[in-house]
Order: sequence, then C-alpha cells, then structure tokens
Amino acid sequence: MANSATKVLTAHVPLSLAEKLDLMAERLERSRGWIMKQALTAWLDQEEERERLTREALSDVDNGNVIDHQAVQAWVDSLSTDDPLPAPR
Repeated sequence: MANSATKVLTAHVPLSLAEKLDLMAERLERSRGWIMKQALTAWLDQEEERERLTREALSDVDNGNVIDHQAVQAWVDSLSTDDPLPAPR
C-alpha cells in the first residue's frame, strides 16, 4: 500500500471530537490521519454491509420469503410465558 495514491480530505468536526481524536492519537502513538483512516474504513465497511443486508432482505420480500406478522406476534407474546413458542421460520 506504500505506493497507493492518496487524496487529502478536509472535514470540520466539533472541537470536542477533535480533542478526543488527539487524545486517542497520543494514547495509541499514532497520527490523527491514521486514526481517521481506520475510523472511515470501519464506517464504510459497516455501511456497505448494511446496504448488502438491505438488498438481501428486499430480495427475500420480492421472492415471498417472509414470516407472517401474526406468527411473529404470537411468538413474541409467548416469550414471557413458561412455554415459549419456537421462533417462526
């Protein structure tokens, strides 16, 4: 990755967040940029996974792979009883 092209990004952040970033950088003995790159990478990975799961769920709905609301409600209601129902599938 040493030869990878980079681009400088600028963001205005609240002072309290910048102070936390500086403290973490000092504690980890890393640069602010390194921490911001780690955080941005983790956030993008999380959002890509959320998008993938949303597309998967919408595909299930399109294909009729859904659980009836009443079956889910009956299961939820049974959770507080001595004999809970198995999770609907």
